[in-house]
Amino acid sequence: MNKSVIYGILFFSALNTSAQEFEKSIASARSAYGSGNLEDARFNLEGALREIDIAIGKEIMKVLPTTLGGMAYNAKDDNVTGTSGALIGGLYVHRTYGKPDGKNVTLDIISDSPLMAGVNAILSMPMIMNSSDGTQKVIKVQGYKTLLTKRSNENGQTTGYDVQTPFGNSMLTLYCQGITTEAEATQLANAIPLEKVIKLAQ
Repeated sequence: MNKSVIYGILFFSALNTSAQEFEKSIASARSAYGSGNLEDARFNLEGALREIDIAIGKEIMKVLPTTLGGMAYNAKDDNVTGTSGALIGGLYVHRTYGKPDGKNVTLDIISDSPLMAGVNAILSMPMIMNSSDGTQKVIKVQGYKTLLTKRSNENGQTTGYDVQTPFGNSMLTLYCQGITTEAEATQLANAIPLEKVIKLAQ
């Protein structure tokens, strides 16, 4: 690891990231690097990147609606974490709306989601707008290609929809339970300030 990498990471200390832990990780990384302990330097830099992801996640939470389709958000379920490995940061934002025993929506924003490859493969297929069994459909949400997946029970009744919108290296997913029409699921997706989320996440 060369000095330019260290100094590049130090640049992020100028960001207001509520970061006692961030500053501690940076200081530890510099100390470890200076003493030639590259393993500890890498470990502490990864910790600093996690703090940045958490700070970004908190900013995203601020722009998300507190009600969605008439459903209030559940503050106790809000969750923001950052993961990091090999100097690649990861963002995870989680919010729920509604009640478990009624209509409810779970919103997840994940960077480097393992589902992205499959979703992007479907979205990139030319002339493919609907799956043969009618469970999946390519739609546009605020100008972004999105995969809409219908979920049904054993009797063939619609129980909900998943709405997956990839952007950059991240994906926003709405898991809509008790939402039984495509129009309602699409309306919920369009109620998310997607451009603001993308601007913060990228």
